[in-house]
Amino acid sequence: MTNHPQKSPLGPTAMIDEYFIENRTRLLEIAAFLDRLDRTDPSIAGRDFRLRVFREALRVLSSEQPDRLLHIQMLLSDPSLEPLKALDRKSAQGAYDPSGREVRP
Repeated sequence: MTNHPQKSPLGPTAMIDEYFIENRTRLLEIAAFLDRLDRTDPSIAGRDFRLRVFREALRVLSSEQPDRLLHIQMLLSDPSLEPLKALDRKSAQGAYDPSGREVRP
């Protein structure tokens, strides 16, 4: 078994033709989310672990490094190996808080 990624069956132009519009929409949604957030309390971005991870993921996304997907998945994932003894909350947070404490205004 090799670890080499499979080459896409689509060429670059076909890939752009197929997926550009849907990903353009995603970028606009992210920009709108960040604009709305700035109009609330801009200081929350530094205090909320989810937004710190989100901004780091945006930096990774805009980089030229290989395996951006893997890097972002690892940013969002809980790296602990031991299962929890009990549920710590009723809903998922969408990102891992390494400090173990949430900040909610």
